[in-house]
Amino acid sequence: MIKAVIFDLDGTLLNRDASVQKFIEFQYERLKNCLGHISKELYISRFIELDCRGYVWKDKVYQQLITEFNIKGITWEQLLQDYLAEFKNHCIPFPNLIRMLEALRQKSILMGIITNGKGQFQTDNIKALGLEKYFNTILISEWEGVKKPNPEIFEKALKQLNVLANESVYVGDHPENDVIAAGKVGTKTIWKREFQWDECKADFIIEDLGEIPSIIEKLT
Repeated sequence: MIKAVIFDLDGTLLNRDASVQKFIEFQYERLKNCLGHISKELYISRFIELDCRGYVWKDKVYQQLITEFNIKGITWEQLLQDYLAEFKNHCIPFPNLIRMLEALRQKSILMGIITNGKGQFQTDNIKALGLEKYFNTILISEWEGVKKPNPEIFEKALKQLNVLANESVYVGDHPENDVIAAGKVGTKTIWKREFQWDECKADFIIEDLGEIPSIIEKLT
């Protein structure tokens, strides 16, 4: 009997790649007086490269951009604050996100989020997507003092949801940090296919969030 579904955030619920693209284009246009000596395409592509799909924090990214492009009139600290303040306004969900969450809620499935990242930043993004009302627990690594793939953060989510591992399903896009780590704790696993990896040993593999309710129905 499945009682709970726990989700990763970036790359699973939030289309981070599309959101970053949208934000960085907007940042360039707003700050063109300081960035205009760099071509828009170069600024965007270099940011995305240095960002390394979110695995490099933006203080290092902006320091590198300031140095490489000899940016004047604005500091890396100001660029970072702009990122922190504005990114939430450009969050793009994956298709069928809300429909999927509504379907699970109608089945009285408990739901949680486990995400690595900065506490307030991730909270702002979750709110921007309108997700907080669906989740019974949200664990963000900075505030928990532990991050995926450490089993402690998965176990804490299960405890807060008051469910056993074999009564839960974990959904994520990263083969190691999400799928393998959750599997080791004892949950069923769903891999949301990610183009970076060819395969992943999950219990289920999906292309679209809309597939999740039927999987839960079968397991239940």
